[in-house]
Amino acid sequence: MTIDLGMPALGTSGVPQRDADDKLTGKDFTSDQEVRWCPGCGDYAVLKSVQGFLPDLGLRRENIVFVSGIGCSSRFPYYLDTYGMHSIHGRAPAIATGLATSRSDLSVWVVTGDGDALSIGGNHLIHAMRRNVNLTILLFNNKIYGLTKGQYSPTSDVGSVTKSTPAGSVDRPFNPVSLALGAEATFVGRTMDSDRKHLTSVLKAAADHRGTSLVEIYQNCPIFNDGAFQLLKDKDEAQARIMHLVDGEPVRVGEGDQARVAVHTEFGSLAVVPEAEADPATIVRHDAGATDPSQAFALSRLDDPTFAQVPMGIFRSVSRPTYDDGVRAQVDSAVRQGGGPAADRDLAGLLAGNDTWTVH
Repeated sequence: MTIDLGMPALGTSGVPQRDADDKLTGKDFTSDQEVRWCPGCGDYAVLKSVQGFLPDLGLRRENIVFVSGIGCSSRFPYYLDTYGMHSIHGRAPAIATGLATSRSDLSVWVVTGDGDALSIGGNHLIHAMRRNVNLTILLFNNKIYGLTKGQYSPTSDVGSVTKSTPAGSVDRPFNPVSLALGAEATFVGRTMDSDRKHLTSVLKAAADHRGTSLVEIYQNCPIFNDGAFQLLKDKDEAQARIMHLVDGEPVRVGEGDQARVAVHTEFGSLAVVPEAEADPATIVRHDAGATDPSQAFALSRLDDPTFAQVPMGIFRSVSRPTYDDGVRAQVDSAVRQGGGPAADRDLAGLLAGNDTWTVH
């Protein structure tokens, strides 16, 4: 296939759209492979949600690619009738970077887990976000290594008793959202496997974003860490704990007399206090489009292991030039200056450049 060296349009419009009369459904994006996850695994819900909204993107299946690493979540490409690659442990962001850079006609997705992405793959993940490569990264977080049978992961809570920490983990876990914001990812979101409506809305927004989108998905592992997010799945408990981030609105949780809001403290951090006691001038209004990620980062730090309050939704969504667009622009410029297609130029001269020496 011919490599497109041109600059794509913003958003999913940068990828060729399918004909308006070419109607696709979720079944068209469902492969003939048997889905093999444990009964009750949260991955099923995420898969169904993705298969359900992919037709809405208006893209041809052959212009969509899912790249995964290693882990339960990394079976994802097998179950989608798109192009895909089950790659190697932790390296999915690196492979996807090369693909997105060389092929502007593709919508490139990465599917990874908390172990795959944040342990062996941590370096690849942060640099993909730093560079702002045009990728949509789905990070399934079940706070455990599932495929390798229950070792603690970089997001396991302190004290977690697992097969590799029988006396309880002494590691302090990563907060994936904080990590992404610290790397200045241009889109950062968080959602949950069992909330289909919220999950779909966040994933759609991530897919529409031009640049690196990182979505952390709380996902239940029924075998090795069952119920890790149960407090957030119970309707009454969820209402009292989940802080839904709505752009331009106060950041609050709970209802009525139990409502609490996030406020700015005198030291520049955020705290959560009863709404009735809050000084209106200090109440935090969410601004996902703020150029400075500091407030979004502060919101991410409101998390705690007890789930007293858990911000959910889109933390950040800003526009910034992407790495892959920049590389293609450089190649395009070199081709124009060379007076024709790159294949017709003097390859030896291109490789040698101006700095060569003859050693006798």
